[in-house]
Amino acid sequence: MDIILEKKKGIQKKHIPYIIGGVVLLIALAWLIFGNHSSKFNVERNKVMMQTVTKGEFNDYIRVNGQVQPINTIQLSAIEGGMVAEKVVEEGSMVHQGEVIVRLTNPMLSLNILDSEAQLAEKQNFLRNTQVTMEQERLSLRTDKLQLELDVERKKRKYEQYRSLYNEKLTSKEDYLQAKEDYDFAVKGMELVVERQKQDSLFRGIQINQMEESLSNIRKNLVLVRQRVDNLNIKAPVDGQLGLLDVEIGQSVGSGARIGQISVLSDYKIEALIDEHYIDKVKSGLSATFERQDKTYDLVVRKVYPEVRDKQFKTDFVFNGERPDNIRAGQTYYINLQLGQPVEAVLIPRGAFYQNTGGQWLFVVTQDEKKAIRRTIRIGRQNPLYYEVLEGLEPGEKVITSSYDNYGDVQELIFK
Repeated sequence: MDIILEKKKGIQKKHIPYIIGGVVLLIALAWLIFGNHSSKFNVERNKVMMQTVTKGEFNDYIRVNGQVQPINTIQLSAIEGGMVAEKVVEEGSMVHQGEVIVRLTNPMLSLNILDSEAQLAEKQNFLRNTQVTMEQERLSLRTDKLQLELDVERKKRKYEQYRSLYNEKLTSKEDYLQAKEDYDFAVKGMELVVERQKQDSLFRGIQINQMEESLSNIRKNLVLVRQRVDNLNIKAPVDGQLGLLDVEIGQSVGSGARIGQISVLSDYKIEALIDEHYIDKVKSGLSATFERQDKTYDLVVRKVYPEVRDKQFKTDFVFNGERPDNIRAGQTYYINLQLGQPVEAVLIPRGAFYQNTGGQWLFVVTQDEKKAIRRTIRIGRQNPLYYEVLEGLEPGEKVITSSYDNYGDVQELIFK
């Protein structure tokens, strides 16, 4: 026979795990809703760098490395091709304008000179022969004219005699008409000779002018060929220092080939490579300075090259006033390039924190200096010494500017 068991009332032992689980869940929910979630990280005070936020004058400038170069560099090129016969001047020597640096040889140019001289002699002989022939023809025409003038005069007299006789009925009409026709024929022949003389004179003048022009061109060509021979001597175009001479004796050099360069040492410039980030700000006319031997020297941007290579662009500076003593090409100067006018701003010193935060946040030290709390900020411009703070900080506050490499997503630093 079965026995009916009565249910026990109240909390039993099997209910305890469920009750504990519920309590833990409630505590977790309360922590999620009302608790403080900021992660903390203990750091030693002497291993972080604290800097004070200040308010002062912000100078918008960058620091670049510049190298001294001659104000101008003139390239040496071979005007005429040939073979190197002699190097008159060695690299590094000072040269004067017009001084021969390299001598070339070119046998073909000598042949060209001989050919031009032969053509000139041939043309000159031809011109002389033509002039003699023309003079003979001119004399022949003059003789013919004289003969015709005499013939005209005689036939004129005969015609006038027959005319008088015919008027007096002393000769026949036929004889009179023949005399008249002979006279008219002689006059027309005379006119033709005069016209031919004029035409020949014009033709001779044109032909002689053309031949003389041809002779003049041959003479000019001969002068040019001789100049080409002179161009085999490569000369210094300006005074300066021969900085490079890339030829050897016996080497064949083509026309227009670059063989060296001359540095003009009348003045100097400074070349600098600047990060492409500043390409829109750097313009001709900006001022710059550098220090050497405890003295400040002024520069000005002369030229900004538009081409960007390896994320950098080239800029030329020239001196604005005094130059340093013993300045030499190749020296390196550290230049402060002013990009804008100074302004009043909230400033923090530059530090390694920027590489981790990008200037979007940093740790701000509390007044009791026992901890530092992460805070969002906004940084504007920067120079080699300071960042310009636009939002998030007040003068007098202290911030951590050392590296944040070990902090991860920590929200609070505790000093110990």
